Amino acid sequence: MSLAQTSSLRNRSAEAFLHNPALGPLGALIVAIIVFSATTSTFLTVDNLSLVMQQSLVVATLALGQTLIVLTGGIDLANAAIMVLGTMVLARLVTEGGPSGVALLIGFLVCAALGAISGGLVTMLNLPPFIVTLGMLTVVLAAGRLYSEGNSFPVTNDVLGVLGEGGYLFGQLKVTHGMTLAVVMFAVTWYALTRTAWGRHVYALGNDPEAARLTGIHVGRTRFSVYLIAGVIYAFAAWQALGRIPNADPNAFQTGNLDSITAVVIGGTSLFGGRGSVLGTVVGALIVAVLRSGLTQAGIDSLYQDVATGVLVIAAVAFDQVVRRRSR
Repeated sequence: MSLAQTSSLRNRSAEAFLHNPALGPLGALIVAIIVFSATTSTFLTVDNLSLVMQQSLVVATLALGQTLIVLTGGIDLANAAIMVLGTMVLARLVTEGGPSGVALLIGFLVCAALGAISGGLVTMLNLPPFIVTLGMLTVVLAAGRLYSEGNSFPVTNDVLGVLGEGGYLFGQLKVTHGMTLAVVMFAVTWYALTRTAWGRHVYALGNDPEAARLTGIHVGRTRFSVYLIAGVIYAFAAWQALGRIPNADPNAFQTGNLDSITAVVIGGTSLFGGRGSVLGTVVGALIVAVLRSGLTQAGIDSLYQDVATGVLVIAAVAFDQVVRRRSR
């Protein structure tokens, strides 16, 4: 390779790096860490950073499924509710004496089936994803409360709680099996989106469904597969949640849906579809966790934290809209 070719390759690599949609969110994450470290005395400690990592785990996994759906131009308002119902199914079956393996199988099937129902309604009836998942949210919330009969279920089973166990990095930073599983899921999803035909179809579908159809992409099958896979990812989130907090509560994760959408959009994924990355979602989930932790350390009421999260979503979507208009 000549010197000119080497220089050209370096320039293209640098340009690709600077245009990476995850770069801006990464800068915002670093700024947030610096601000909270300077304004509070308890944020930048090993124990708190370890807690931030663990708290971001379930939201990050929910956001992973949400990312797939948003990339197609859709949205899932029911993902946290599906995850919570999954925890109820897992915990109640084991509490009533069922084998943990069977409980896991049924829990995964329930979450996958709910994802498939949403995907089927969006694909076959051509209904708006917002309306379908809003209806699914109401149905799943009610189903979870009916199924639990208003009770919560403590989890003492080793298999259901295994994702909360693990070891310590450098003797202090806790690394759970749930974190390892999340890394594997993000890596597999990144590979599927960037190295397979299915991933290219997902992006093409989000950019322009009609153009994707005209190029021979099976639009309906691709969209349905995305919702089905997202349902399976929510089941993993349910398992992680039981490892994080060994108690299945029908009222848990009430802001999980908002947090997952926030993580996706501030991670650089466009709510209009066709643009975004798994890496950006990881950074977005960390921003949400750092923001909540930093505001808590600063003594800000949780209601104001929700206000800040909502403002972040609106600001990120507005920024995305501006970027899209300029790129046309």
